[in-house]
Parts: sequence; structure tokens; C-alpha cells
Amino acid sequence: MKALVFTLALIFSVTLCAQDNKPTFEKDGSLVKATYYHDNGKIAQEGYFLNDKLHDKWKMFDEKGETIAMGSYHMGKRTGKWYFWNKEGVKEVDYLNNKVVNVVNHSSAESIVVY
Repeated sequence: MKALVFTLALIFSVTLCAQDNKPTFEKDGSLVKATYYHDNGKIAQEGYFLNDKLHDKWKMFDEKGETIAMGSYHMGKRTGKWYFWNKEGVKEVDYLNNKVVNVVNHSSAESIVVY
């Protein structure tokens, strides 16, 4: 009987956790802020939409909650500087109308300040 109760409790808790991982959307002026979650409940991505298109700042996180990418969209297209973190360091990518125009690799030893 204890095993049955434990199993039901486990299934119920997993179901509740899975429901918490649904994306959230909230109005922020003319934009809609979207937040997506990993299975562990940590934020996977957060950013904004304007007229159903990615717009403004966007950040992506790994399952530990550490930033792995950040940049901006303009009406669904990547634009400006984007940063991508990996084990070797940071890749700085410049976009113009969703096209890569420049890439700079920074090693882990270099300091980069991103706002």
C-alpha cells in the first residue's frame, strides 16, 4: 500500500512540475514578454514579441540557469551584436538584417562586459 501511495504521489508531483514549465506571456506596453522553461523549471529563454514577431532583447539559458546567448531582434530578424557563450569563451556575432556580417571569438581568459 505504501508503494502505491508513493507511486501516485510521485506521478502527481511530476505532473505538477511539467505543468509549471509551460511558457508564460505577459503584456509589457506594446510588447509581449515571453518566458520559456527547461524541464527542471529553470528559464530556458526570455524575450519579447511585437505583432507576433521576435522583437527587442532576447536571452537564452542552459539548464543550470547560466546565459548561453543574448542579443536583439527587430521584427523577427536578428540584428546588432549577439553573444554566444561556450566552454572555450564567447563568440561575438554582428548581424545586419538577419545576416552575419562579423564574428569575433574571445577566449575564456578575456573579459567582456555585456549590458
